[in-house]
Amino acid sequence: MNTAKNPTYAYVGAFIDEIERAGVQHIVVCPGSRSTPIALCVADHPRIQMWMHIDERSAAFFALGLAKRLHQPVALVCTSGTAAANFFPAIVEARLTHVPLLVLTADRPHELRENGAPQSIDQNRLYGTHVKWFAEATLPEATNAAMRFIRTLADRATALTQALPAGPVHLNFPFREPLTPDTLPDQPLPPPSERDTAAWYGRPDHQAYIRVQDTPLALPTPLAITELANRLQAVQHGLFIIGPYTDTALRFPLVRLAERLGYPILADPLSQMRHGQSHVISSYDAFLRIEPFIQQTQPELIVRFGAMPVSKPVLLYLKRYPDCPQIVVDEHGTWEEPTQLASEMLHTDPIALCEALLSALPANEMRPLPWLARWQEAEQVTRQALQDAMQQEDLFEGRVFSELAALLPENTTLYVGNSMPVRDLDTFFWQPTHPIYVLGNRGANGIDGVISSALGASAATHHKTPTVLVIGDLSFLHDLNGLLAAHLHHLDLTIVLINNDGGGIFSFLPQASHPEHFEQVFGTPTGLNLRPAIEMYGGHFQQSVNWEQFRKAVTHGVTAGGLHVVEVTTERTSNVQQHRQLWQVVERALRQASVVQ
Repeated sequence: MNTAKNPTYAYVGAFIDEIERAGVQHIVVCPGSRSTPIALCVADHPRIQMWMHIDERSAAFFALGLAKRLHQPVALVCTSGTAAANFFPAIVEARLTHVPLLVLTADRPHELRENGAPQSIDQNRLYGTHVKWFAEATLPEATNAAMRFIRTLADRATALTQALPAGPVHLNFPFREPLTPDTLPDQPLPPPSERDTAAWYGRPDHQAYIRVQDTPLALPTPLAITELANRLQAVQHGLFIIGPYTDTALRFPLVRLAERLGYPILADPLSQMRHGQSHVISSYDAFLRIEPFIQQTQPELIVRFGAMPVSKPVLLYLKRYPDCPQIVVDEHGTWEEPTQLASEMLHTDPIALCEALLSALPANEMRPLPWLARWQEAEQVTRQALQDAMQQEDLFEGRVFSELAALLPENTTLYVGNSMPVRDLDTFFWQPTHPIYVLGNRGANGIDGVISSALGASAATHHKTPTVLVIGDLSFLHDLNGLLAAHLHHLDLTIVLINNDGGGIFSFLPQASHPEHFEQVFGTPTGLNLRPAIEMYGGHFQQSVNWEQFRKAVTHGVTAGGLHVVEVTTERTSNVQQHRQLWQVVERALRQASVVQ
């Protein structure tokens, strides 16, 4: 496409070229008229992968999953009007979970705003505090000053999506007609001899126009590190807790630190810590429900990394001992502390902190403490008791995750929906022998957009490693149109659909004790047969009636590629009973093993 004769396309082309130089390799585009200059420049760029989506809400969650899995900024494009409003839920999630999204909305020019022009809404600061920064681009011009501005804006905005704390940035682009790359003789471009070469064509050797360097959060002083190391070493009943975390590099220094100190690690299922480590405790959500265990394991010091874990029993355990010193390590420089129990906040890089503490501690000193042994024994007894008890169960929702832990190949991406699936993941997804990359949308904890997020994660690995999604039926219906991306872009996704015909989590909540309107207001059954909808999008549907069928269907989906949905049908009331019976099984097993008195 020849942009040299059209000021709009020269200007927008420079912007797209510059965000690619700054690190944007993937752009999710929704169709529309006002966004034509951006869309065509993206499509014409040789080094950018464009992903087309017709549904803005699904598109935004797709970009979220893609950026989360890639650990790179992803751009998102839409036309003017309510299209931009449909990005909002995913932007909220990106802000809360520090995902770098560059949101590009096309808009009417200023003379067509607030005067009844069609497809026009107020898009300035549309997302409020849910984006890190908002800026409106100037109307396109073919001048040296405009080219310098737009390349500078591209580098600044892209860098800001990644600067701590990472998150979404919104740029609004007003465009006048014509929106297509037609020649505009009344707006001649300056001759090449008068153009600022770097501003028009980019700097040599594919360098960014402005290289932005963001300095990570600094470590505490050497004296503070030494004091903290001595403090940790002096405590025998210490505990590490790690919440959702996407960087697998934390696993190694944190485990070594736990080994040196004799501390157990309570690892959230989204922490990337749950595999093959003796100090990692993964069954705590079950045994921290047992009152005698809580009474007999009072901590002396807790160090928590990142956001709060999924587990409510962990929260209740922390509240049980409010006077226990609690240090929260937050790499984002935000305030990841909803409990109001922390005694210290460390805004620093957790990986560098663990490595610094290891250097400050005495070398090769391992402390096999009764405290650690108690947690490890509770872990072993709980897992064995649950495994034995679930062998007697039919299609129990929790067992889906213990089965997947054994079934999924190394480096599978496991995306998990909210409400009951993520809670069952926490309780029943025990340490596999090989790494599984586990993701979820735990910022706003919404049930919307989860299919699209999982497909975005699949696009990030694109046929290299499998992606599996576990989701409930209401969340599945909420983002049903997200399945279109699998068809359009030939993506691989195996979906385990837990279908209890409604909102299963409400059966665990106090609302269930008010049965008169429970089904109408909270249970919300639909009674739908989802096979035709799945097949409409080119997917393969398999209903599992036993665990042997489940294993075969999941294995086939993971190895065959494409879109596969494996339905596990359960019943909400009996599911609650099964969970509660298992907690009783755990307590009996802990008493019989003398883990609790």
